Amino acid sequence: MKVLELLAKHPTERLSLARIVREAGLSRATAHAVLTQLTADGWTVRDDDSCYGIGLGLLTVARRAEAGFPLRRVAAPHLRALAQRTGDPVFLAERDGDSIVVTEVVGHPSAGWIRPGRRLPLAPPVCREFVSWAPESERAAWLAAADPAHRERLARVLTEIRARGYSVERLVDDSTPVLEALAGLRDSPITETLRAQLGSVITELITIDYLPDELGTQNAVVTIAAPIRDAAGAVVAAVVSCPDTRLSAAELSELGAVTVAAAEAIGATGSGRS
Repeated sequence: MKVLELLAKHPTERLSLARIVREAGLSRATAHAVLTQLTADGWTVRDDDSCYGIGLGLLTVARRAEAGFPLRRVAAPHLRALAQRTGDPVFLAERDGDSIVVTEVVGHPSAGWIRPGRRLPLAPPVCREFVSWAPESERAAWLAAADPAHRERLARVLTEIRARGYSVERLVDDSTPVLEALAGLRDSPITETLRAQLGSVITELITIDYLPDELGTQNAVVTIAAPIRDAAGAVVAAVVSCPDTRLSAAELSELGAVTVAAAEAIGATGSGRS
C-alpha cells in the first residue's frame, strides 16, 4: 500500500527504486520484491531505466471503485460550473462516520489542507453545516464537545446557518499561517492532552461564523459551505466555495445563494440519497 500510495501521488512520473525506498520508508530488498510482484500483476509498470509508475491494473480497479461513490461523480459537473461562475475554487466534502473527507477539488484553494483525501473530525467549531440540520440530540452532543466559552455562540450560529442555508468560515486578521501551522502540529503524533490544547488555541484564533448584526462594509470570508442532504434530510456532504477574500454583505449573500443552489442541484439528482 505504501508503494501504491506513493506512485498514485505522482501519476505522470516514473520513480526510481532508490526514490521509492527513501520515500516509502522500505528496505531496498522489500521494495524490490514488492515492485516485482506488483509489476507482474499489472498494478505497476517498469520502464527501460528501471523506474516505476502506475499500471493499467490499478487504473481499472480505481474506475470500478468509483461506482461505489456516486456522489462525487454526480457532483463534479456542478462543482465545475460553480467554480466557473464565481471564479473561486470549490470542493466537495463528504461525511464518513464521525469524519468529513474532501473528495473532489476544483481549482486551487489557498489553504494547503484542502486536498483530495484530507480527513477532518466532525468536531466543533468546524463542520457546522453538517450539524445544523441534525436532530437535537446530535446537535447537543456536538455543542457539549465545544470549548465552554464558545457554546452559546455556536448554538446561535447553528440556528443562523439553518435560516440562511450555509456556513461561513472567517479568520481574525492575518491568522491563517498560524492556524495552518497549528493544524499541522495537531495532526502529528502527539499526546491527546496536547492535541486538545492545540485545538483550544485554534478555536481562540477563529471568530466563529457571522451573526446577522456582525456584517459590515467588508467581511473576511475564507469559505462558504452549503449542505447536500439525503431523502431523510440528513446532511451527507457539503459544497464549499473558497473565496478567501473580503466581501460586502451583498456579495456574501450572493455567493452563499449560488453555493446553496449547487448543493441543492446535486442533492436533487437522488445520487447519494439513502
